Amino acid sequence: MSSPLSLFNAPVGKQLCVQRLGLAPNVCTRLREMGFCENTVVRCISRNGVCLICEVRNTRVGFNAALAEDILVSQLE
Repeated sequence: MSSPLSLFNAPVGKQLCVQRLGLAPNVCTRLREMGFCENTVVRCISRNGVCLICEVRNTRVGFNAALAEDILVSQLE
């Protein structure tokens, strides 16, 4: 695995592994309930200047830039 980077800066189309959720506890809980948790494989589908869309367990999840900056991921080889 590569070194961690923010989800917002992760490359589009690549498989990523969630390393850490650095968000408020209630937001982390909700993401984990949806399957977006540590050691889960996700894929960034699209990104523009203010938001991005990720696929996790066959579900698409949208994030604004502020939330995505606080999620650390690493790129899978």
